[in-house]
Amino acid sequence: MIPALMPTYNRADLPFEKGEGAWLWTVDGRRFLDFGAGIATASLGHAHPHLVQAIAEQAAKVMHTSNLYRIPQAERLAARLVETSFADSVFFCNSGAEANEGMIKAVRKYNAETGHPERNVAVCFDGAFHGRTLATLAATGNAKYLEGFGPAMPGFKHVPFGNMNAVRDAIDGSVGAIIVEPVQGEGGVRPASLEFLRELRKACDEYGILLAMDEVQTGVGRSGKLWAHQWAGIEPDVMSSAKGIGGGFPLGAILAKEKVAKHLKAGTHGSTYGGNPLACAAGNAVLDVVLAPGFLDQVDRVARYLWRGLLALAERHPRVVEGVQGAGLLVGLRLVPEVSNGEMQSAAVAEGLLTVAAGMNVLRLAPPLIVTEAEVDEALRLLDRALLRCTPSAAKDAAK
Repeated sequence: MIPALMPTYNRADLPFEKGEGAWLWTVDGRRFLDFGAGIATASLGHAHPHLVQAIAEQAAKVMHTSNLYRIPQAERLAARLVETSFADSVFFCNSGAEANEGMIKAVRKYNAETGHPERNVAVCFDGAFHGRTLATLAATGNAKYLEGFGPAMPGFKHVPFGNMNAVRDAIDGSVGAIIVEPVQGEGGVRPASLEFLRELRKACDEYGILLAMDEVQTGVGRSGKLWAHQWAGIEPDVMSSAKGIGGGFPLGAILAKEKVAKHLKAGTHGSTYGGNPLACAAGNAVLDVVLAPGFLDQVDRVARYLWRGLLALAERHPRVVEGVQGAGLLVGLRLVPEVSNGEMQSAAVAEGLLTVAAGMNVLRLAPPLIVTEAEVDEALRLLDRALLRCTPSAAKDAAK
């Protein structure tokens, strides 16, 4: 018999009841170091006092009124995002998939309104992940995710990630945008080179098309800068954000330059819950912390410390780890074919460490941005033990 909660996930048998900082406790008292952060979402960790207080205070006043009325919390959050980004205007929604869906609509609307309705195709990349709606599934292009959902929505071309020749070959009169993640999270924690991002910007300028940046997983400080594309010294025309922007409270956003945003006039797009007072109170609380002097410097410092530790682990465990990849506090261990990321994830859980599997047989680490060097040391110790569990020779000896 099917369970009451639809079985769309392969859930680990870990029912958590409370958390603090980078730690979680199950209902039976087991403690875990959380280096998954709800898939890079709990940016301030668990039960952060400032975030908790902001949500509680707003919930006691008014949680939702709808976008039929002004929402001061949303107006403040949008102004702060504009001030700290390339964007001139912001639209709020509830998730990364919604943000990407809206970004795709914004790109198409821009081209239609500027005299090029035929430019309704976006160049996307192999290994991408943009969401689970029908349009974002098509933009993702993963056959496994598309199976059983009918014909894929048209309007997307896929080329190899990092291949500028393939990008230029794909641009024709039907293309109106390039959609790219600075780091492919689900696709294997694969970072785009900074030069590749700069070349994408140049190509968009050359062909008069839009650069659309998916920063759902990389944004709001995860890379050590507020937005990951800032490392390349470029600006997109439109960008999606979600996950860490609400610190665990559902919130997404589309950030756009005026030339794009002005075409999403009243009636062209909407969201019942999007940008409600409670969500935006959470978003403002997250920015209070992330934009505080020295916070992003600390993220970058701890991220580099973690990177060095992972390189040392990779050198210590060559029978399990092929390499380390990623950026900032979104990094991955690329595993040998003989050891699956699911096996490695389970071994980490057995040692008290939470991680997330990613594509290309990668074990993803995305700790809260408030993680300390001491907690990184503990994570490395637990990973070391988990890697020993997965070392092929050790498995053979155990079988004997």
